[in-house]
Amino acid sequence: MAEHGPVVPRSRGAPRRPEAMLVMGAGTLRTQFGEAELARLAAAAVLGDPLSVAELNSPQAMARLAVVEVLITSWGCPPLDEEVLRHAPRLRAVLHAAGSVRGHVGRPVFDRGILVTTAAGANAEPVARYTLAAILWAVKKVPFLAADARAHRDDWSYRGLRGEPRGTSPVVVLVGFSRVGRRVARLLQLTAAATVLVVDPYADPAAVAAAGAELVTLADGLPRADVLSLHAPSLPSTRHMIGAAELAALPTGATFINTARGALVDRAALEQACLAGLHAILDVTDPEPLPRTSVLYELPNVMLTPHVAGSLGAETRLLTACALSELERYAAGRPPLAAVTARSLKLQA
Repeated sequence: MAEHGPVVPRSRGAPRRPEAMLVMGAGTLRTQFGEAELARLAAAAVLGDPLSVAELNSPQAMARLAVVEVLITSWGCPPLDEEVLRHAPRLRAVLHAAGSVRGHVGRPVFDRGILVTTAAGANAEPVARYTLAAILWAVKKVPFLAADARAHRDDWSYRGLRGEPRGTSPVVVLVGFSRVGRRVARLLQLTAAATVLVVDPYADPAAVAAAGAELVTLADGLPRADVLSLHAPSLPSTRHMIGAAELAALPTGATFINTARGALVDRAALEQACLAGLHAILDVTDPEPLPRTSVLYELPNVMLTPHVAGSLGAETRLLTACALSELERYAAGRPPLAAVTARSLKLQA
């Protein structure tokens, strides 16, 4: 969960226009910044040449680094390591127009007291919507019945899928009460589509209850799950948190959904569980993409999508809007909306 760190905004007053530069891949720039976004950027900041770079070691990039106060980053930004920061003596803020900052922000940035913000909150919206759709389909086994229909073209009444949801309401277990996890819980609360259990040692029980869910341990939740959905960050402590034992604890007919990070689950264990009949909807894998030889490509009880749950196309303009709002707040001396600190990054994706 992102938290407001020790960064103290400068004194409030009339907004000024700090020197800024974009750092992201060329394709990302074209997708995330149209005429309206560039006009809003120009109104809030002083822009130079180049306006945007995809690397930071060219003479042109280093010349701009020497004067910029704000970097607006997105997918494709290289690491802001000590060497980069040595060429950026005036840098005061890194405003990320995407989700995780882990790939380019580390200890050197925080040690300098540089403000870091993220648009992960906006990126969580499409992931939560994808997850809701996956859960609703999983309860009725829609992706797997669709695959099954191809094998039984002359008899669609065939129901070769074991395990129906037990009781009057299917049970959905969300592992991680993260930005996405919270949104999924609330969406399920609005639809009244399931009983929701949350597994998260850091979650506030009152916040979980307010989202219409119940806080449980992983051991207690797994045997009750009609659907198990992952929403935890990828950290050393969460690597392979779902392994053979956890998958074996799921009831017959359960569906495993992963829209978080592939490294959260032991792929070899997942392959064996799916071979044994576990249903799975996987938007992320480890590695990504899967090796061509992975059995997960072949199984009718597995649905694979190529990391499309997050913001794509026009959806990414919402992330741009978040970063530009942070820029405007910074220029006006107002506190950030979604600051990332060294401490909060330890618990974030």
